[in-house]
Amino acid sequence: MIVPVTRALLSVSDKTGIVELARFLGKRGIELVSTGGTAAALRAAGLRSRDVSEVTGFPEIMDGRVKTLHPRIHGGILARRDDPGHRSAMADHAIAGIDLVAVTLYPFAESIAKGEGDAAAIENIDVGGPALIRAAAKNHEHVVVLTDPADYEAAMKAIADTGGTSLDFRRRLAAAAFRRTAAYDAAIAAWFGIGLGEELPAMLTLSARRRMGLRYGENPHQRAAFYAADGQRLRPGVATAVQSQGKELGYNNLADADAAFELAAEFERPAAVIVKHANPCGAALADTLAEAYGRALESDPVSAYGGIVAVNRALDAATAAAIAKTFYEVIVAPKVHPEAKAILGAKPNLRVLETGGMPDAAAGGLVLRSVSGGYLLQTRDAGSAAATMKTVSKRQPSPSELADLRFAATVAKHVKSNAIVLAKDGATVGIGAGQMSRVDAARIAVWKAAERGDNRAKGAVVASDAFFPFADGLIVAAEAGCTAAIHPGGSVRDAEVIAAADAAGMALVVTGTRHFRH
Repeated sequence: MIVPVTRALLSVSDKTGIVELARFLGKRGIELVSTGGTAAALRAAGLRSRDVSEVTGFPEIMDGRVKTLHPRIHGGILARRDDPGHRSAMADHAIAGIDLVAVTLYPFAESIAKGEGDAAAIENIDVGGPALIRAAAKNHEHVVVLTDPADYEAAMKAIADTGGTSLDFRRRLAAAAFRRTAAYDAAIAAWFGIGLGEELPAMLTLSARRRMGLRYGENPHQRAAFYAADGQRLRPGVATAVQSQGKELGYNNLADADAAFELAAEFERPAAVIVKHANPCGAALADTLAEAYGRALESDPVSAYGGIVAVNRALDAATAAAIAKTFYEVIVAPKVHPEAKAILGAKPNLRVLETGGMPDAAAGGLVLRSVSGGYLLQTRDAGSAAATMKTVSKRQPSPSELADLRFAATVAKHVKSNAIVLAKDGATVGIGAGQMSRVDAARIAVWKAAERGDNRAKGAVVASDAFFPFADGLIVAAEAGCTAAIHPGGSVRDAEVIAAADAAGMALVVTGTRHFRH
């Protein structure tokens, strides 16, 4: 059913494209009604429109907080044109129908993102706009609702081609309209919750905007898209990243880039991290970024192939040249120097992401994942992996061992559990990830350290993301030559683990904090 448009209400915060839409409608003899700011923009463009106050017979009041909330507006939108009772009420109360409603909401999320403060946030909570949108969307059988300037062109084409809009078109726009108001209210609710310290609210509302379609999901037969959260300041990372070169991103690319960048953000010194299939296969600290990358690659050069590289400094030419020697899917950095871009440009398929900054690893936040029929929500694991360290062995760790223990424990926090990390001189030398038994994770880490024929575990330290439930995992590391270990402690067999460390002459440190990562 094609519904003609004879009268339109325009009330937009975002003025993008509104003059072109109004000019198109005006040329077709469609009466325009608009609110204060929109009316001023149309007048400045030489277009005529009736002010809402002329229609309602009531001025805008309270700094514009009240302007469209009136029966002559909402009656014109909500009236069913095929209902004799509705038509009679319209005649009795001098209500003219409104066939098209174009509304963009006050920029609440943008105000929050800019940090404009509570007063600005409150004033950017739109009341009349959502009411207009919901009314038009509810009555989509008779009214077309436009909530995004990107839809104006399609609406103009439909009207130009057929003189009106089809039910299917109006229904799709109505669905988009309800999503718009739902996301808007979710962003406001989340903002209030953050202000009240409600980390895990009784009702979870989400607001996120599709930022890009992805090549595919975890596998080519799965569809996927990336959404950025609304109504909050975004931590620098994949949500703020700008892709400066490379192929279209995939689901796994972004998941791994996030994992790599979050680990790189843990360190103050220049750091490089290489991630493959959600787990670090190499991480290192050094005085220069290029040296850190080289040492991270040495950890496991075989696994690094086709992985993701993240750094915590602006990517310089020397580091870019070193990275370009190996095949990677993605590089993520807070910034990329022009000279580095020129070098990486020789690899056109390599995706390069610039985040604009580094996130605060200690900042709070929430982590959401789906399960069948629902969601799991938790606070971020923002704690330091080695904030509290207590030596429980007879031998105290040396200063260099302590530094490596802190480093290894931090890396282990970002490895899928069960996780064992061997490290030496600020670089990983062997990582065992995602195993069903901790002793197997230890065996894999030791094997990785000896994979190239040398025993890099000798003189290294070992970190476990959770306590050693038995002494066997620690013994595997000790027999390989590790000299110190760190774990949360808390097992009923802690005494056995301590005894094994003392028997091997190892220093053993406990933190009291587990860092499982599933």
